[in-house]
Amino acid sequence: MASIATPPQRTGLLVIQPLKKRHCAECRTGPLALLVLEEGLPRCLDCADLGHLVFLPRGDTALTRRSREGSALSAVVVRFNRRRSRYERQGVLVEETALARAEKRCLADAEARRRRRVRDARRREAEDLRFTDTFAREIRRLFPGCPADRAQTIAAHASVRGSGRVGRSAAGRALSEAAVTAAVRASVRHTDTPYDQLLMSGVPRHEARRRIAGAVDTTLRGWHAGRAPT
Repeated sequence: MASIATPPQRTGLLVIQPLKKRHCAECRTGPLALLVLEEGLPRCLDCADLGHLVFLPRGDTALTRRSREGSALSAVVVRFNRRRSRYERQGVLVEETALARAEKRCLADAEARRRRRVRDARRREAEDLRFTDTFAREIRRLFPGCPADRAQTIAAHASVRGSGRVGRSAAGRALSEAAVTAAVRASVRHTDTPYDQLLMSGVPRHEARRRIAGAVDTTLRGWHAGRAPT
């Protein structure tokens, strides 16, 4: 019988996923999906008194930790990687009851995390609404002629979380006059002038801005002076 590469010394029991077909040296069953080396000879899990354990693949750290903590008997499962010339962990063997308890705990944690995410999302939504209202009030303070619904639309667009827009910049969150004005100017440029059409027709951005600059400035001056557009 060809020898099996000697696994590394570890604390606790070690079970091997063999690369070649192996049979139990005691009961002759095989080929074995998992085996234990005793005095250099392969033993099946039943002969090694580990047959009542269930296999838990690696991947879920919390489930593995809790399963091993709750299992009176457990073993680490390894397989030899020829390319790397080393044994690599594949999972663990644990008692089925311990695994079931661990799964319940992890599911409870998952539900708790889900509820926390819902609470956080609601909190962020409320914060976003408050910030949008504050941003809209600042627009109306700087540009009293801007219609209230338009100010709210500008604020909502500029302050979308994760958008990278001016309302989410440090200056925007601080409600600096420059940031608020930039948001209003951008809205007027895209909504009240043919700027977008110029871009779609192939006019370079800087040239398109130059062409509509007068119309934008006129609207901003009117709003700043308290006059709504006619």
